[in-house]
Amino acid sequence: MDKGFKAFFVSFFTFCFVAIFMISLIKDVSTIYGKYEEKDLLDKKLISLKHKESQLKVDVEKLQDPDYIARYAREKYFYSKDGEFIIRIPEDE
Repeated sequence: MDKGFKAFFVSFFTFCFVAIFMISLIKDVSTIYGKYEEKDLLDKKLISLKHKESQLKVDVEKLQDPDYIARYAREKYFYSKDGEFIIRIPEDE
């Protein structure tokens, strides 16, 4: 083989190797960046869910109290005690 052809052959395969390596590197960096964005999104969702969990725990504690349940039922579902009348007053908009 002639030296020019050998040099071209080595240069061509070196270029191909570097190109494949760079494409792979760019793909991996892109995947990692996407995972970081997904992690940030999931961290925010976790904070939101923990806040909701704490609110639900407070609600569960409140629902253990019979007086709270009675008041809630009267306000929300218009239940009344014997002898009580419910008068609904429209709220101002």
